[in-house]
Amino acid sequence: MAHADFKAKIRVVPDFPRRGILFYDITTLLLDAAAFDAALAAMTAPFVGRGIQKVVAVESRGFIFGTPMALRLGAGFVPVRKPGKLPAACLEEKYALEYGTGVLSIHQDAITAGERVLIVDDLLATGGTAAATASLVSQLGGDIVALSCLIELSFLKGRARLNGIPISALLTYDS
Repeated sequence: MAHADFKAKIRVVPDFPRRGILFYDITTLLLDAAAFDAALAAMTAPFVGRGIQKVVAVESRGFIFGTPMALRLGAGFVPVRKPGKLPAACLEEKYALEYGTGVLSIHQDAITAGERVLIVDDLLATGGTAAATASLVSQLGGDIVALSCLIELSFLKGRARLNGIPISALLTYDS
């Protein structure tokens, strides 16, 4: 499936969640089983044979892509969630949001030092969530191979916050 075909499956919603924002809605892609499978295959392909041991994905849309990618790569899956959602001892990372701050957490025993990790999310925008997730993985000793996402909003310059972590984005929007 060509990139233009994937873009045709993404619904763009103006003024959501607030005025002036263009929201890139992935649910329309998810409705089409063949397109969803093709997107997963395209997102996974660059990492086949690269020794990925853990796929770390961010709540909640990152789980949609991260879990099947982990299975396709023969890797374990690690959820990164909001505080209070994971039952065992956690490491937490605070990060800046457009208005305020957020906190992400990961189980302290989710990654063993030196494990090769792929971070997955649906969207890379300003990079705050991805940078916080990368920090958590690094604090646990994980070797971050790359960040994989369905969509990158390049005009928001999220790559700049990721300190050189390689990024694989299936779709890029420049404005």
